Parts: sequence; structure tokens; C-alpha cells
Amino acid sequence: MQKEKSIAMERIAVFCSASEAIAPVYAEKAAELGAWMGAHRKWLVYGGSNTGLMERVARAAKEAGGFVMGVVPTRLEEQGRVSDLLDVTFRTDNLSDRKEVMLRESEVCVALPGGVGTLDEVFTVMASATIGYHTKKVIFYNVNGFWDDVLRFLEQLEAQHFAHRPLRGHYAVANTFDELTLLL
Repeated sequence: MQKEKSIAMERIAVFCSASEAIAPVYAEKAAELGAWMGAHRKWLVYGGSNTGLMERVARAAKEAGGFVMGVVPTRLEEQGRVSDLLDVTFRTDNLSDRKEVMLRESEVCVALPGGVGTLDEVFTVMASATIGYHTKKVIFYNVNGFWDDVLRFLEQLEAQHFAHRPLRGHYAVANTFDELTLLL
């Protein structure tokens, strides 16, 4: 039997924190992902901010030879918080438009540690997949167990029948960097 060739993802959306006040390990892991993406000539599709993990992943990707696509809502631009590393810039009116463009322009979504905005992005991608708008997955990069509580919550949704189908078909979990790169 011939083994199927896996299809490498070329455009990877990364959802993550814009905060500067988080533990250094998260910035290190964001930079590690960005450097891997650059070395493998991937397109980073992200929120376009020049702060926090967003800037770390973009800078590392760019420095390693990758391509950076920023999806920038008007408010971010008005606040002067747009990265100067962007190869391609999509301007959007708001965060809802930004999510739509990021999903359209990517083949898979990676969730690095993040806050409410990251949760919004993750749940939007998963919700639209559950009703058939696309077949893209979210990969939770579970650095230091960051996503453990969210993953338990998703399991509870299924256990209590709030999910019509198994949610695991719409996401994957990577607890290590090697696990993450195998999924990409």
C-alpha cells in the first residue's frame, strides 16, 4: 500500500497575545515558531500588531526568510500599533473582518497563548467549521499547559451534549514544539 503524501501548510494563521507583560517563555516559543516558519518559507498570517507575541513571531519569521501578512483593523492603525515587518497588508474595518480575512488567507490556525482576542479567534474558527464553512483546524500550542483549562472545557461541552459532533475534529493539541511542527 502506498503511503499518502502529506500536504504541507504554506499559509499559517497565528493567533496570540499582543501583551508585553507576560512570561518570557511565551515570547521565546513565539519566536521559535516564527523562525521555523521563516526557515521553511511559510507565510505568517497574523493580526499585524507591533507588540507582544505578535511582533515576536513576525520578527522571527521575517529574519529567517519567511513572509509576513498582517491583517490590520482600522483601530490598530489609528493607534500606531502596526508592525513595520509586513510584506502584505490587509486593512479591515474591525476585528470581525480581520478574523474573516485571516481565515480566508490561511490553511491552518495556530493558537499561541493569548487573551480574550485569541479566544474569540479560536472559537470563531471552530464554530464556523462545525457548521461546514471550512475544514481548517485550530492547533492549540499548549506551552506550559496554557490551554489545559480551555481543552477541559471543550471536553465538557461534548460530555454534556452541547456539541452536536465531536469537537476534536476541529482542533489539535501540540504540547511540544516538535508536535506542533509535525501538524504543520
